[in-house]
Amino acid sequence: MTEARATDPRYLQVARALRQDIVDGIYPVGSQLPTEHALCERFSVSRYTVREALRRLREDHLISSRPRTGTLVVPRTSTSSYAQDVMSIDDLMAFATGARFAIHANKMLTIDADLADRTGLPVGEEWLAVGGFRQVEGAPNPVCFTEYYINRAFAAVGRLLQRHHGPVFPLIEDMFGRSIVEVHQEIAAVLMRSDLAARLDVDPGTAALELRRTYKTSDGEIAQVTINTHPSSRYRHSMTLRRVEG
Repeated sequence: MTEARATDPRYLQVARALRQDIVDGIYPVGSQLPTEHALCERFSVSRYTVREALRRLREDHLISSRPRTGTLVVPRTSTSSYAQDVMSIDDLMAFATGARFAIHANKMLTIDADLADRTGLPVGEEWLAVGGFRQVEGAPNPVCFTEYYINRAFAAVGRLLQRHHGPVFPLIEDMFGRSIVEVHQEIAAVLMRSDLAARLDVDPGTAALELRRTYKTSDGEIAQVTINTHPSSRYRHSMTLRRVEG
């Protein structure tokens, strides 16, 4: 369960409570949420706070609000793309689904200075760390080494990963009712780590590419950081730029 934080704005606290009620089935799909007035009384907040909380739930594709029909809980639908045309959810899911993930480590750890530099996460926070190799069927060697760093609030997804070979962020969306609305990607040239070289069938210290993706929810919270380390010869990134007429 996502932990409520007293320092968060009140509307986020209300949104999290209602989101958890929906995920737990207290308000099933097709049912109506209480009226704004009833929610104001339940949470002892203003109508503005309730409306902001409901707006968050609409952004997470959990509810639909219409005049005279109230606020309905609706089936979740996947968003098709992110802000950048060159990065779509379909691209991310196709890669993760097409390459089997063999887990080598799955544990909670505290972010130290070195890991903070690699992940962009704050030093001292505790995150679920999952690491393993991705293997495409028929290929002689893994295509990359993948590291997942999952927010402690969503660490329950770790129990499902041994039986799950697709991307992780849809599990977070389904289990916690949170939509991933932004993915920021950075690509860096690095040297192949010695502990990965043998499994990837390359020499230590040879050229490699490291892709770091940071996944954020509609609350602006980092849900997950993923780092993929590829031998340079096994990764190609392409994008198309078009001149904007105007």
